[in-house]
Amino acid sequence: MTQSEELFARAQRVIPGGVNSPVRAFRAVGGTPLFIRKAEGARIWDADGNPYIDYVGSWGPM
Repeated sequence: MTQSEELFARAQRVIPGGVNSPVRAFRAVGGTPLFIRKAEGARIWDADGNPYIDYVGSWGPM
């Protein structure tokens, strides 16, 4: 189980749908949501260390 999967399982126990967004029923979207560990400019890294570039600029405050 990845760190993101573990965090999602934990979030599902305390947050409705496991996510804090308009997409409450995340299972309808599928997959595991990203749990962002750090950010630097437009670059973000998830809990598993995978890098991403936020092209939209809307991942929210870090």
